[in-house]
Formats: sequence, structure tokens, C-alpha cells
Amino acid sequence: MPTYVYKFIDSGETIEVQQAFSDDPLTEIAHPVDGVLKPVKKVFTPVGVSFKGGGFYKTDSGSSSSSSASSGSSAAAASPSTAPATPAAPAASTD
Repeated sequence: MPTYVYKFIDSGETIEVQQAFSDDPLTEIAHPVDGVLKPVKKVFTPVGVSFKGGGFYKTDSGSSSSSSASSGSSAAAASPSTAPATPAAPAASTD
């Protein structure tokens, strides 16, 4: 079950609450010190992401099959251009 962080609106204190994904966000929680129901707001914290394997960085594309593509892009990057780069169109399916 995931743990969510809630912040007491009045005091700014935070509390962690375990809830199921299907549960609605809480609007009030009993304060752990005095037990009085107080309004809370859900706090969204950044998530740590770890990319493992090759191909996630610009410097990781040094394989021989992509060297011709990277040399073409480096030549394009060397010449100044005022037009924005456009992404390549997806390949048409032959189904």
C-alpha cells in the first residue's frame, strides 16, 4: 500500500498516511498530538527515477549502426540554422 504525505493547513506540519490507490484523498486527519480533526492538503513530492542500461544519454549512442546517423546530426548541429528542428515522421505500417 503506498504512503502519501499530507500537510496540516493551519500549522504546516506534515504526516504520512498509508492509503490504497482507490481511496479518495483525505481532507481532514486527526492530529497525532491532540487528536483533533484538522484540515489537510495532499503534498506531491518528486519521485526518484533511475535509468539503467544504455541509450539514455546523448553520449551512449556510440554504436557502429548509429554512427552514420549521429555524424549527420553533428554536421547539422555544426551549421547554424534559424529553423526549428522537426521530429522524423513515423514509418508507415504495411499491415
